[in-house]
Amino acid sequence: MSALSTHVLDTMRGSPAVGVSVTLYLQARQLCSSLTDADGRISALAEALEPGSYRLVFDTGAYFARQQVETFYPEVVVTFAVTEDRHYHVPLLLSPFAFSTYRGS
Repeated sequence: MSALSTHVLDTMRGSPAVGVSVTLYLQARQLCSSLTDADGRISALAEALEPGSYRLVFDTGAYFARQQVETFYPEVVVTFAVTEDRHYHVPLLLSPFAFSTYRGS
């Protein structure tokens, strides 16, 4: 069974994005939700993921609102495929008007 972690970095500030709510979905079903820690990480968001198409929803609007920063993206949705039994890491590089993601290790 596969495991999942994530890491959110605030590229505007050059620091971890603390307290970002991240929710994992399998199709329309919510599986779990958690907040990023002081290092911007959720090291064990989910375990025992079966093969399939998953969505991570990052509540970036609430994160930037707490900082009184306007953002163009109130949420970021990353859809990814679990295809084999391994650890999946999905980092998010975030600023108020841009974001980037990649398959981490």
